[in-house]
Amino acid sequence: MTSKNEFFNPAKLSSRDKAAATDTTARAIVTAETAAREKKTEKLKALRLQQEAEAPPAAAPAKKKRAASKLASSS
Repeated sequence: MTSKNEFFNPAKLSSRDKAAATDTTARAIVTAETAAREKKTEKLKALRLQQEAEAPPAAAPAKKKRAASKLASSS
């Protein structure tokens, strides 16, 4: 059989130690999320650049002609 001492730490942690453990864990999570976000951003940027390179260049839209004003056509 297992004893209670294997599951529970009989020594109490100080509030400073608890705060340090929480801070370390939180910083590790934030760092991991930042790295994942940057990796995803780089991947999407590479895909976008590849797609732009493969796409044919877009033709410039044709300029619309202005309709002649009524004053110019009535004279």
